[in-house]
Amino acid sequence: MSDSETAPPAAPEGADALPEEARKIASGYAFTGPALDLGALLWDGRCHPGAPVRIPLPMLNRHGLVAGATGTGKTKTLQLIAEQLSAQGVPVFLADIKGDLSGIARPGQDGDRVHKRSGEVGQEWAPAAFPAEFLALGGLGHGIPVRATVTSFGPVLLAKVLRLNQTQEQSLGLIFHYADTKGLELVDLKDLRAVVAFLTSDEGRAELKDIGGLSKATAGVILRSLTAFETQGMADFFGEPEFDTAGFLRTAEDGRGVVSVLELAAVQDRPQLFSTFLMWLLADLFHDLPEIGDTDRPRLVFFFDEAHLLFDDASRAFLDSITQTVRLIRSKGVGVFFVTQTPKDVPADVLGQLGNRVQHALRAFTPDDQKALKATVQTFPRSAYDLEELLTGLGTGEAVVTVLSENGAPTPVAATRLRAPESLMGPVDTDELDRAVRASSLHGRYAQAVDRESAFERLSARPAPAEAAASTPAPAKAPKAPKEEPSLVEQVVGSGMFKSLARSVGTQIGREITRSLFGTARRRR
Repeated sequence: MSDSETAPPAAPEGADALPEEARKIASGYAFTGPALDLGALLWDGRCHPGAPVRIPLPMLNRHGLVAGATGTGKTKTLQLIAEQLSAQGVPVFLADIKGDLSGIARPGQDGDRVHKRSGEVGQEWAPAAFPAEFLALGGLGHGIPVRATVTSFGPVLLAKVLRLNQTQEQSLGLIFHYADTKGLELVDLKDLRAVVAFLTSDEGRAELKDIGGLSKATAGVILRSLTAFETQGMADFFGEPEFDTAGFLRTAEDGRGVVSVLELAAVQDRPQLFSTFLMWLLADLFHDLPEIGDTDRPRLVFFFDEAHLLFDDASRAFLDSITQTVRLIRSKGVGVFFVTQTPKDVPADVLGQLGNRVQHALRAFTPDDQKALKATVQTFPRSAYDLEELLTGLGTGEAVVTVLSENGAPTPVAATRLRAPESLMGPVDTDELDRAVRASSLHGRYAQAVDRESAFERLSARPAPAEAAASTPAPAKAPKAPKEEPSLVEQVVGSGMFKSLARSVGTQIGREITRSLFGTARRRR
């Protein structure tokens, strides 16, 4: 082994004037391979541009957390990281909650504040635009519509969106199971309503007799939840054409990674919906991507904003599925950054997998704030800083950073003044955004919704029992006995779309689905 491989990293050039403790911190960020530049070290109230704080590019698939109180600069941090990932050929997915990340597609505006910040951190700032695609859930917004079929979304995630309890979730799994075995495609919400209504009819109840049945009370709750969901304008999220998440993995002709910006401003008042939809996107990626192990750069970095909303009121099984998804998707080359206010918003099992941390300022105005501050400090490695004092005194665009070094060990905690994004720090004009969407190569594929024959149409065309009996001619002669309708078990068709749905009953219905950890399934592409 060479000396260069065994020797600890030296402090970067320009850090010699720092005190010994600060030089140790600076040396922890002196990486030799490709890295993203976050900013410059803060020590004793001064910014030291000769001591850059960086994150190794290969470590971006080890996941991360960007946290901090409202207004402390989390959104600009996302933009800064996304720009540099794109520049190094890594595609990025950004959840744009407030609608102000679309500016990444336009060059930034020069000004005194940008000059001041770039000078403080030693940044050679130049305005730059990055290749971007603009998306919107169900077309509620200015982007390419992102839709999912009900089957693809699956019973576990749908139960969370509909706020069903455990018993109702299990019944929903039974409904999905029945639709699978009958070859009834659940494309949109009217398909699901039709199947639920059929299974509560006399004919439908007989179909489920051998596998547990569906009570009218539970079916009523599910139907009422669907009605309320549709009343809020949510029906457009489910349907076809379903968005192919492989579209997130593209690079532009110049080799830069495409930044996919999912606009969520139109649904920000329905946080559980968009947080669950983000989890569907991540679960779908998990299902589709092959294992690649550790590479020199991530295949995709996925930013999951307002992450605490995903975990609120979540069942143990749901949290276990999230934890397993985050743990396993790293080996598929996908890095996930959760964005929230404090680390305590994220369950400990998930937080333990987030090796890269950018913690903006926290407020300590109330006893609860004080508890959150102490809990945040305890999640960091031992530090030369008084972190409680530091975290409450950070300015906008400053953060406490610790990341994974090139050998996978945590770097020293570093107070950091962050660099300025080089793209526009704000939304682009609406007309300009609409023009970009219409010019997208995805527009022709996804813009127009398609309503083909599925469960609703098939069940609507089914004759009522009385009509079927009236249409049967009286037997004048010994007629050939009509072919008996196959039983439920005999009609299991194992279609390519649904082969992986669970075949178990009781508490496991809808949980033992093998295509994905959340029971999602889509037709083979």
